[in-house]
Amino acid sequence: MTATLDRPASAPVGRLVDQFEKGLDAPICLTWELTYACNLSCVHCLSSSGKRDPRELDTAQCKAIIDELQRMQVFYVNIGGGEPTVRPDFWELVDYATSHQVGVKFSTNGLKIDKKVAQRLAASDYVDVQISLDGATAEVNDAVRGPGSYDMAIKALENLHEAGFADAKISVVVTRHNVSQLDEFKDLADRYGATLRITRMRPSGRGADVWDDLHPLPSQQRELYDWLVKRGDKVLTGDSFFHLAAYSDGSPGSGLAGLNLCGAGRVVCLIDPIGDVYACPFAIHENFLAGNILSDGGFQTIWQQSELFLELREPQNAGACTKCAHFDACRGGCMAAKFFTGLPLDGPDPECVQGFGEALLAGERSTPTANKDHSRGVPLTLMTRPPSRDCDENPLAGFAAI
Repeated sequence: MTATLDRPASAPVGRLVDQFEKGLDAPICLTWELTYACNLSCVHCLSSSGKRDPRELDTAQCKAIIDELQRMQVFYVNIGGGEPTVRPDFWELVDYATSHQVGVKFSTNGLKIDKKVAQRLAASDYVDVQISLDGATAEVNDAVRGPGSYDMAIKALENLHEAGFADAKISVVVTRHNVSQLDEFKDLADRYGATLRITRMRPSGRGADVWDDLHPLPSQQRELYDWLVKRGDKVLTGDSFFHLAAYSDGSPGSGLAGLNLCGAGRVVCLIDPIGDVYACPFAIHENFLAGNILSDGGFQTIWQQSELFLELREPQNAGACTKCAHFDACRGGCMAAKFFTGLPLDGPDPECVQGFGEALLAGERSTPTANKDHSRGVPLTLMTRPPSRDCDENPLAGFAAI
């Protein structure tokens, strides 16, 4: 899996970031959303989840994908949704993956993690669990994720801890309302023998509707950076904060560890519930659609031969950012963040810590319309406008009772 595409064996090895920029023969990080069905309606949901898509891949089709991932030597997949555990065949697919040397890391709001499931997970190999929590208190969390979601997540953590599950993850999307709670999140993780994982909020999916109200302010970006430098040694970030790298003064200990690179189509991608493959887990939009597994020759063909992925692996024009003294640190920031805020892809990140994105955000811009929306029900009060397609349909419609 570590080989780079179309590179002679004798080619000299340079910086890791330069090797990854040209793409690998299999993704390092593959996100697979098994379903759009979800019991919650989080205001910042990247995939606008809620209702199940009736075209969802069936069990046999999912197993065929796992077989292909095994042949490609993909070591593990990040399974999400929606809420993946509501699929009746979820555990069957997890067992099938791990028995075929494909490890599983799945994200859940804790809905199905009762004591029995926690014991099962504690006895399994190659399975990692991430519990989503966006506030260290119920007040902060439930305003984003919905009433009762904090208690549900904490109960799942308690069940995993009591069962002896080693090293669960607490997965936090950093917002302006919880950035001051980072110490509390870390204490919470320590209490349950878990690891804290924090990720950046992206303005995609329903997150586009609340990004202006939820993304950290410039002063909070600095607060976040300082906290990561001070306490982030054992905190996971998924390399999602490389836009903060421009704060570094170059002195030892002043920077953030990680790969400062947009990995879209190079080392990461996403498979959605109907088999569509996107360049980035944060960019579920037709502009970043590389193909469909069922109609375009399978995952390996799409990953290695799709026109979009080949284009992304070519040298990218970073525009004015190349003249910035900090370009080599942040490399222009996040493609998805720029796209969904209506900024040019060859321009600065909207949260550029040098302030170069602020003038663009204040000017005339056109933000793209989401081309997939599975939202349902009444939006939470933090939403500035309702989902584009509101629906009262049961999000679990089409699933048998579990």
